[in-house]
Amino acid sequence: MIRISKARAPTARGAVLPTVWGAVAVAYKFGCPLAQQDGLGARIVTSAVFFAVGTGLIVHVRRALLRELRQARRVARAAQSVVLRPLPPRLDGLNVAAAQLSAERGANVGGDLYEAIATEHGVRVVMGDVRGHGLAALGTVAAVLGSFREAAHDEPDIGGVLRRLERALARHLRERARAEHPAHGGQEPGHPVAEEFVTLLLLEIDGEGDVHALNCGHPWPYRLSGTRVEPLTRVEPLPPLGPFPLPTVLEAHRCGSLHPGDCLVLFTDGVEDARDTRGRFFSLTDVLRQAVHDRPPSPQTILRTVFRALLHHTTGSPADDMALLVLRNDRGTARSSGSGTRGTARATTDNPQPTSRR
Repeated sequence: MIRISKARAPTARGAVLPTVWGAVAVAYKFGCPLAQQDGLGARIVTSAVFFAVGTGLIVHVRRALLRELRQARRVARAAQSVVLRPLPPRLDGLNVAAAQLSAERGANVGGDLYEAIATEHGVRVVMGDVRGHGLAALGTVAAVLGSFREAAHDEPDIGGVLRRLERALARHLRERARAEHPAHGGQEPGHPVAEEFVTLLLLEIDGEGDVHALNCGHPWPYRLSGTRVEPLTRVEPLPPLGPFPLPTVLEAHRCGSLHPGDCLVLFTDGVEDARDTRGRFFSLTDVLRQAVHDRPPSPQTILRTVFRALLHHTTGSPADDMALLVLRNDRGTARSSGSGTRGTARATTDNPQPTSRR
């Protein structure tokens, strides 16, 4: 569990300046003959002294609060980097790029989650959106991603992965409800955090490029093939994880193939729900069509193009967390260059990292 500690009590060093300012004010009031006079000049001087004392105290408190804020942001960034770790630039011949934009100004912490892992079953990808954002959603993100990172390797099909994620989410919500309502004691709460849910998309891309998916209330990704931009599929998704149990039979939906050069653009609903000052929704398809108009762009270029358009559309103030994950099938070129070894990742410096609004 990741915890943000409370602000520490002021140390002796931190209390020196307020004490000095207070002593100056008291000494002037009771020790200076000028402070005892009733003339206009004496009153002006007295007011100036107390104004200076008050200003000094305010400046000192402001600096202390800014130090605490910077410390909290450093802790939040560290927590986010552990939970939502940067993805490798290549996975089993797929070029990967991902980034997140938090709705909370100055924070790197959001309620969106993503991960991509090369396994013996193929590359498995998860994209999800936890209800809410900020530190309150970080525990749920950690529970879901932790379960996915284990289940992706262990389960032979993504239906088994989804059931593991459902159990992990239910267990996390029970533990959170027990912590929030200690009167329950050791008993299981009847409906732990009933309003909590997670939209989730699971993808599996095998060695031949065939794509299988399970969707729990999440937007379907877009497939970019040449200059075409189209939804991966239009199948009705399952309900989000949390409020309703999964069906007894879970069959992954086959969504065609990701041919060499094709891209998949996964995103959270904060992207298409983003509005401008006139209330108009963000058109992700239009931005993607512009991105592929001249030539097939790299995943990193797609990320930069979409986020630049999003910030312009929302005037730099998005109302919800946003995350994008782009996959491009480079297996044809990888085999010819000898850099596409299955299950390996090669480091690079141009892969975008999770980001935040400053």
